[in-house]
Amino acid sequence: MEGLQRCFVLHSRPYSETSLILDVFSEDHGRLTLLSKGARRKRSNLKGTLQPFTPLFMKWSGKGAMPVLTHAEPISIGLPLRSYILYSAMYVNEILVRVLGNHTPYPQLFLDYLNVLRELAQADNPEPALRRFELSLLHHLGYGIDFLHCAGSGLSVEDDMTYNYREQQGFIASMKIGLLTFRGNDLKAIAARRFETPEQLRAAKRFTRMALKPYLGSKPLKSRELFIPRGRRIGT
Repeated sequence: MEGLQRCFVLHSRPYSETSLILDVFSEDHGRLTLLSKGARRKRSNLKGTLQPFTPLFMKWSGKGAMPVLTHAEPISIGLPLRSYILYSAMYVNEILVRVLGNHTPYPQLFLDYLNVLRELAQADNPEPALRRFELSLLHHLGYGIDFLHCAGSGLSVEDDMTYNYREQQGFIASMKIGLLTFRGNDLKAIAARRFETPEQLRAAKRFTRMALKPYLGSKPLKSRELFIPRGRRIGT
């Protein structure tokens, strides 16, 4: 690899007594697993650098499952994420680690990731930013659903009509109400990724929970175990 890459560390874990294994999201190479030799030594110049939510220039060498990190420097200071906002950002990192395969480029998703961190850093309520990012992630994974037309008739969805979600098909007009039922107005909000009411946010959360489940698998997300004020859980 030649040149420096814009990257974020998604997660790190100890390796031997002095090194780290890093899950990294890079702009041009997607998700990577890197070995950072000596990063845990007291005198390492990487100590304090390889932190999540800090934009980095990184360089690595070698091929195979775990290239070796050869250089890392901050592009800027880490984004100011505190309290329950920090937990929400941790959730974003965790779903990326879970759903992205190694060495698959997602340059636009990288920009969407940068945008969601910026939104979270400025947000009082993280939910709209999380829903937009989840929808973006589904799009980049190839999950194509038409929110604006009935999958049965092809007609445009109507604000006050109810539609039942059917996996692999889409939304079909129905009078039956259940966990898979969405109002047309809510579907339009999801399509536009603009949430003006609590009901629209709840509908978007229900949808992304269902849509992401096949990608995330059955193993619980650790970040969901973290509570935020008022007894709400983060993420989907």
